[in-house]
Amino acid sequence: MKKVLLVAAAVVTTLSASAQGFKFGHVNGAEVVALMPERDSAEAKFLAYVKDLEEQVELMQVEYNNKLQTYQQKAKGWSDAIREAKEKELQDLAQRVQEFQATAQQDLQKRQSELLRPVIEKAANAVKKVGKDNGFTYIFDVSNAAVAYWDAAASVDIMDLVKKELNITKAAPAPAKAK
Repeated sequence: MKKVLLVAAAVVTTLSASAQGFKFGHVNGAEVVALMPERDSAEAKFLAYVKDLEEQVELMQVEYNNKLQTYQQKAKGWSDAIREAKEKELQDLAQRVQEFQATAQQDLQKRQSELLRPVIEKAANAVKKVGKDNGFTYIFDVSNAAVAYWDAAASVDIMDLVKKELNITKAAPAPAKAK
């Protein structure tokens, strides 16, 4: 019985000692990415891409509206065959506009992901480097809902270390005030 108690005490002591060696950190990953100059560049490229797609949709819509106006003005004077052909043309054009808009939406999501991926990877690599260089066991990203609980007093906020690693000098935006 004494041996069991001694072994249990040794295990508890070992676990307590190793648990005390853990160093926990946290960072708001979304805030890090928002502060990076590369994100501003990616956003500018994305907005230019959005503008190009919007211009294309607008051109297609103008074409449709012009053909619809022509149809409405001249339909009474056309034969049934011409009227049916023009109606089919309008339906096809409307469908193309809808299909283009759906494809454009998918393209926008893909483009945004492509532009932000290197920025996010750079931020993640900086967090990993800060963690390794400063002896952290775990670093939690508190910007997502995956972290159910964290005690700020028992964890080190590494935001300043990550900003230093990324050479970011601008301050984080102030939190929004409650109304």
